[in-house]
Amino acid sequence: MSTPVLTVANLLTMSRMSLAPLLVVLVLWGEMQWAFAIFVFAGVTDLLDGVIARRSGQQTTLGAMLDPVADKILLTSCFVALTWTPGLSSSLPAWLTVVTLSRDAMIIVSVVVVNMTLGRRVFYPSVLGKLSTLSQLVSVGLVLLLNAVGMRFPGAVYVYQLTLALTVASAAHYAYLATARRGAKPPA
Repeated sequence: MSTPVLTVANLLTMSRMSLAPLLVVLVLWGEMQWAFAIFVFAGVTDLLDGVIARRSGQQTTLGAMLDPVADKILLTSCFVALTWTPGLSSSLPAWLTVVTLSRDAMIIVSVVVVNMTLGRRVFYPSVLGKLSTLSQLVSVGLVLLLNAVGMRFPGAVYVYQLTLALTVASAAHYAYLATARRGAKPPA
C-alpha cells in the first residue's frame, strides 16, 4: 500500500506555504502585529509538521521536498517585503536580501543543472545550510518583532552580519559539495 500524500504533516507544510502571501500583505498594509503573529504561527507549523511526520510515520517524499520549499517561499517573501516596504520602523538591509536571494538562486540553478546533466541527485541540507536558514528566520523574526512593537534595535546589525556570514559560508559549502561529489545518487 502506498503512503498517502495528504498527511497531516504535509497539510501543515502546505498551510505554511499559503501563509506567505498573507504575511506579505499584512506587512504592506502595516499590520505588523498580525504579520508577526502569522510568522510565529508559521514557525509552529514548521516544528509540528516534522514532529508529526516522525512520530506518526508520516514521512513522505513529498513532505521532504515541500518542507524546504515552504521555508524558502516564506523567507523569500519576508525578505523582499521587509527590505523594500516603505515606512517600516526597522527593515532588513538590502545587501543581506540580495546575498540571500542570490545564494538561493545559485543553489536552485546548480541543482537543476546537476540533475539535468548527471541524472537525479539528492542534495541533503548541510549543517551550515540549516544554520543559515535558522539565522535568516531569526533576522526576519527580529525585524517583524521590532516593527510590531514600533522600535529600533541598534544591535540588529550584528544579527544581520552573522546571517550574512552563515549565508555566504553555506553557499560556498554547497558549491564545494556540488563539485566534489556532484550530489548523492539515489538508491537503486
